Amino acid sequence: MNVELGRRLLAELVGTALLVIFGAGALVAALEVGQGELDYAGLGIVGFSFAFVIAAVVYMFGTTSGAHINPAVTVSLAVVRRFPWAEVVPYVVAQLAGGLIGAVLINAIFGSRVSELYVSGSTVVGDGFTEVQAVVAEALGTFLLLATIMALAVDRRAPAGFAGLMIGLVVACEIMVIGPISGGSVNPARTFGPNLATNIFGGSVSWGDFWIYVAGPLVGGAIAALAYDAIAQPERAALAAAGDRAEGTAGPVEGRRVLEEE
Repeated sequence: MNVELGRRLLAELVGTALLVIFGAGALVAALEVGQGELDYAGLGIVGFSFAFVIAAVVYMFGTTSGAHINPAVTVSLAVVRRFPWAEVVPYVVAQLAGGLIGAVLINAIFGSRVSELYVSGSTVVGDGFTEVQAVVAEALGTFLLLATIMALAVDRRAPAGFAGLMIGLVVACEIMVIGPISGGSVNPARTFGPNLATNIFGGSVSWGDFWIYVAGPLVGGAIAALAYDAIAQPERAALAAAGDRAEGTAGPVEGRRVLEEE
């Protein structure tokens, strides 16, 4: 492994750990305050905690590793050739390891009893909802997330500086809508880490539902990335901007981005 890849993998590990500590950890805190109950207002607070930590991680590590901090993001970007397939497995391993470290630290902060009481802040299918409803909810939530990432972090036409904030807020949005159905994971590492930590600290978790938090995000994310490419056509716009620059008509933002691309 070269040093550059190692540095990016470390950024993914730390970023995903922070996501779980201050995202899933907010869920544990809300359940603690509510004595095991989480009302809709509490779910909103959890959503905003995820938003803030994701925004922070994007600004911390976006220029280092891309701040994927989510296997669904990594795979989806590889599907549309914005990320090399050769690095998908190392990235996903780093993200899963970060999710586990974050969940272990949640147990260190709150005590191992949270594994038994709150499955270390993991996601579960809501009462009264089916697995099919949950996987569709996860796919739709991840569709929104990846479409936003494509628009603000991948497409060079996007205004600079807003990606971290808007990606974080989009995660809060999807949690507020699909949280009662599936927990609003949209991230296999976010569910994997707390699940495994729960087992490590003596709690029990339903691994039979884990496929929901893999299939839903992977499918929803890939469809979103492909759909954005087909509808918004960022590559065609970049070529048009290159042509305008050659003729001396490109604006300062477009011209700068084309130069960076070259």
